[in-house]
Amino acid sequence: MTRSAAVATLDAWTRARPDAVQHVLHVPAREGTSTPWPVWVPSIAVDRWQRAGVVAPWTHQLAAAQAAHDGSHVVIATGTGSGKSLAFAMPVVAAVLDPGSSARGTSLLNEPCAIYLAPTKALAHDQLRSWVELDIPGVRPAVVDGDTPPEDRAWARRHANVLLTNPDMLHYSILPGHERWSRVLRNLRYIVVDESHAYRGVFGAHVALVLRRLRRIADHYRSSPVVIAASATSGEPARSTERLIGAPVVAITEDCSPAAERTIVLWQPTIDTSESTFSPTREAAALTALAVENGCQVLTFLRSRRAVEYVASITQEKLGADDGRVAAYRGGYLSEERRMLEDGLRSGSTRALATTNALELGIDISGVDAVITAGWPGTRSSLWQQFGRAGRGAEPSIAAFVAREDPLDVYLVEHPDAITAQPFEETVFDPSNPHVLAPHLASAASELPIVEGDRFLPDGSQEVLADLGAQGLLRKRPTGWYWTSRERPQDLTDLRGTGETVRIVEMGTGRLLGTVDAASSHRNVHPGAVYVHQGVSHVVRSLDIEDAVAIVEVEVVDYTTFARDISDIRIRGRDRTWAGAGATMNTGRVDVISKTVAYEMRALDGALLGVRDLDLPERVLSTQAVWWTIDDRETSHLTDLPGAVHAAEHAAIGLLPLFASCDRWDIGGVSTAMHPDTGQTTIFIYDGVPGGAGFSHRGAEVAPAWLSTTAEAIRSCGCVSGCPSCIQSPKCGNGNDPLDKSGAIEILDIVVRALPAVDV
Repeated sequence: MTRSAAVATLDAWTRARPDAVQHVLHVPAREGTSTPWPVWVPSIAVDRWQRAGVVAPWTHQLAAAQAAHDGSHVVIATGTGSGKSLAFAMPVVAAVLDPGSSARGTSLLNEPCAIYLAPTKALAHDQLRSWVELDIPGVRPAVVDGDTPPEDRAWARRHANVLLTNPDMLHYSILPGHERWSRVLRNLRYIVVDESHAYRGVFGAHVALVLRRLRRIADHYRSSPVVIAASATSGEPARSTERLIGAPVVAITEDCSPAAERTIVLWQPTIDTSESTFSPTREAAALTALAVENGCQVLTFLRSRRAVEYVASITQEKLGADDGRVAAYRGGYLSEERRMLEDGLRSGSTRALATTNALELGIDISGVDAVITAGWPGTRSSLWQQFGRAGRGAEPSIAAFVAREDPLDVYLVEHPDAITAQPFEETVFDPSNPHVLAPHLASAASELPIVEGDRFLPDGSQEVLADLGAQGLLRKRPTGWYWTSRERPQDLTDLRGTGETVRIVEMGTGRLLGTVDAASSHRNVHPGAVYVHQGVSHVVRSLDIEDAVAIVEVEVVDYTTFARDISDIRIRGRDRTWAGAGATMNTGRVDVISKTVAYEMRALDGALLGVRDLDLPERVLSTQAVWWTIDDRETSHLTDLPGAVHAAEHAAIGLLPLFASCDRWDIGGVSTAMHPDTGQTTIFIYDGVPGGAGFSHRGAEVAPAWLSTTAEAIRSCGCVSGCPSCIQSPKCGNGNDPLDKSGAIEILDIVVRALPAVDV
């Protein structure tokens, strides 16, 4: 793309909707800084990389590789396209081709090995292709995942020295069957954890414990592998990675790769109440078509599979393109389909691709001209990772962020410094969550007896071990804790959830389409819910809670569904209390008693089509929370105290993702003018998973900034009494009633004034 194409695209966007361009940000180009190849990298590998166009490593690549080669656990947290793969490949190749190996040339039994861990199968297969294309003699890579045939697994066990897999395969197969993988584990020199920022929340907690189990078993085979984590730019990468692997790490964060000039547009049309409801997906489709017309190749990121299909269809219609120039991508595609999309992007025949964030972990592309992100993707890190898909190399690029009617989105387009000048969010997860820790301790005990003082286990393990013993699942003997059941504990755990799952079964065929956490099944697969599987819409006909199965039927619908809940909350224990003048903050354990009472049917443009009642039982969530109590003398003048605290709760939930690596759907809230456990006005924000995920505790750590930002977002909103851009919530079980905008600002100001008096 030429500079004139970038200017033409910006001009076309501006002329189309001049009211929508809230800010235009210019990021200047950056020159790269390279360094000579280290002497310990084999010359044959240097030759292969140079043939592939890598003349010399960037300085940050060498810094990470050198730290790992010297024996330090390391995390490299730099931008998209900065060459993190080379950083971890250099020490891996040096180890695998180590000429000092006594077995080299005669036996594979003592040959150094590495394990590469990816969050998805697709990414592992992309890495395999990269290794195969390099064709370094002596490097024998192999993918082992749930789709690998038995004969290929057997070959990998006997011959592979670079094993590419995922956390699920480690958990379900490799660790329980570690004796069969003893050759790899005994000679394990490196563990590469790619896309480590993807491991957050409950999934992050599970993966942290899988990694500790892997390091524990490697130690049993007398190997001490070095961990190399590769992450998108994130806040506190050393602390997050240390929590992930259970050991100190060196962080490499200065990006020394070159970057092209980039123009960023923050886009939010002025909403005319005489028009239909604002639709960010329609805006994204219009911007995509205009960019293509002005010579750009475009990636457009959407938040849902349905939105992807919608934008691809509208873009095709606007361009009159039925020749494959416009395509869609989402999770669940076969590898052949992904390869076709990659080939189309690389050749230029595909001019526009609408995608969910599944692309970030699925397709390896070398860069496009323009990126459009519709709706906040969850973190600043994710936003910049998506923007970074454009403009690799020396060519300029253009990107747009299209805001939804959401407090966080609106705040960001009105405060561009929050995107460009604020630190990235820290990846948040809690491996000591007992609901997550217990099944992993059971799995660890079934793999090897757990001895006293096991250095690979996280804090809180002894209490959970004792509880598992009291349940009769583990037995303590002089030589350690042992698993007592004939069942495999690994089979009782879902790494992508918290353990218990509900199966989603297609009516008529009996085909299993997927699973959903039992905790979220009432919201996601209630009767009448729309469930989309690989682009095909289904409607849930029944939810059998006792048998944990939801029956769905294929049905073409032009709407989606959102559940409404009502909740109560009880305090079960306080961890910390911060008392200030007029308000007090607490963190601790709570029970959330909730009931899904109805669901909304909304058109694709967001318009409400109707509300249907539901008859589902109550459920109890034991989790972690942060809560604030406010003195009566501070609130006596407010005329609508319930509406004020309710609105403050909604807005705080909406803005927490700016400070913690969560989505508003990962957290919940309850507010009341007088709570029975506190005797005061109280606002609770809680983690939406059993045992907690660390999000609410992270909120407590940054409470002054979080709540002052929340108050500013409400204060700066141009509405009179509250709207979806400030205090209304799409998941409110009370239909966003009562709400008091001005009262919410006062409540938040009271708490913020109290917080500087305490050590947060």
